[in-house]
Amino acid sequence: MSVVFILTFFLVGFRNHVWLRETGPPQKSRRFYAVITEYGSRLYNYQARLWMPKEQLELLNLHAAGEPPGAPGHAELVDQETSNLVNYVLKKLREDQVQMADYALKSAGASVIEAGTSESYKNDKAKLSWHGIGFLNYEMPPDAILQPDVHPGKCWAFPGSRGHALVKLAMKIIPTAVTLEHIPEKVSPSGSVSSAPKEFSVHGISKQCEGEEIFLGQFLYNNTGATVQTFELQHEVSESLLCVKLKILSNWGHMKYTCVYRFRVHGTPAATRGRAGAQAPPPQLSRALTP
Repeated sequence: MSVVFILTFFLVGFRNHVWLRETGPPQKSRRFYAVITEYGSRLYNYQARLWMPKEQLELLNLHAAGEPPGAPGHAELVDQETSNLVNYVLKKLREDQVQMADYALKSAGASVIEAGTSESYKNDKAKLSWHGIGFLNYEMPPDAILQPDVHPGKCWAFPGSRGHALVKLAMKIIPTAVTLEHIPEKVSPSGSVSSAPKEFSVHGISKQCEGEEIFLGQFLYNNTGATVQTFELQHEVSESLLCVKLKILSNWGHMKYTCVYRFRVHGTPAATRGRAGAQAPPPQLSRALTP
């Protein structure tokens, strides 16, 4: 009896399976599955938009009126969106974060006047070598702070926590802001950024880099904040300046030396001051210390 029941059960199931395959599921079932599928798709898209990076979401919105998935040409649209997204991200990576001209850039003609600059830190472990034999101590020159390469170790170091660098700018400008940059803690070989500058001040030098110092502002570089920090100068000057002095007043705890990776000076060239007015600093400038 049991064998007959099992055989009957399998026979009925097989016939129903063949019938469903030939006729398809009932109309109500198809509509039910369609509703569930549509709801799931909307829920997925909503969650994806919550976690999607801003740039990718902007790109998705640009193509919101495109063809739906599965339509002819959808694969080409997805490929185009991916290509546009990659190009957009690469463009953002290539752009300068500060978005202001740097008049202390060495490749633009700026330089460090060593006669008005602190001595560099002497590191006995850093030596030039020939066939594995070290024969000359080597340290990064002060003009390293005027170059965009900020890989670990490519900084100008001076002994202790107080030092200064005199920078001759690429041209005379009315300075409006400065930018200081250090490496992040995650990429530091020592795992620390205690050698980063902490408090620093900026001074303009009148009369061809040999005159009186003009105080422009005193600031705090936050070693737990962004690696690139821009500071609006606290005091405006009416005359254009060719030289600026950076004075490091303290660091974040390193006992032997302080490292400066990059220093930038922003402003308006004297020749364009009357035509365009001062170059307005961006709204995200760091706040300055009151001296």
